[in-house]
Amino acid sequence: MWVLAEQNSIANNFLSELRDKSIQKDTMRFRRNLERLGEIFAYEISKSLSFVNSKTETSLGTKESSILGEYPIIVTVLRAAMPLHQGLLNFFDKSDSAFIGAYRGVHDAKEDFEIEMDYISSPSLQGKTLIICDPMLATGKSLEKAYHALLRFGIPAKTHIVSVVASERGVRYINARMPECKLWIGDIDPELNTKSYIVPGLGDAGDLAFGVKI
Repeated sequence: MWVLAEQNSIANNFLSELRDKSIQKDTMRFRRNLERLGEIFAYEISKSLSFVNSKTETSLGTKESSILGEYPIIVTVLRAAMPLHQGLLNFFDKSDSAFIGAYRGVHDAKEDFEIEMDYISSPSLQGKTLIICDPMLATGKSLEKAYHALLRFGIPAKTHIVSVVASERGVRYINARMPECKLWIGDIDPELNTKSYIVPGLGDAGDLAFGVKI
């Protein structure tokens, strides 16, 4: 697991702004900060990917360099992850994409809920590197369901999961249920409230990016 907030970098400014309830009123800035973090995650993840030797012909000669051997497939859990997805895609600009419509059902008296999934679109994933992005990793249930739904399109060689804010419970859940996946997290918070929202978290990322849903 790799945690962005454990390092001193400008990324912590973007994380802080995402959490700040006064700055959150600017929805364009909120989306842009998610996109910026997507770019930072893409840069960091790229260091773990496979590279190949290449020769580039310049106007004055030839330069040998090491370039990305294969681009990952980027998966977005709609709708909150769209700006994060765009940030990843800005760097992995030759990547194919997959999309999943997943959301929480109604909570019951025991504070449990079912994950509803009504849309999935994906290229073949067989033997590919996969990046699943979802800005909030709360319980981990939606990510687990999304991941297993994707496997009908093929078994990936490697899977990375990108979340901006995660709960300690969600991290434990994913590490226990999906140990083959590597987590890339912006920051980890200690608690979930009775509605399974991360505390202190940042609120509902989808509503903050695109408006309140009904």
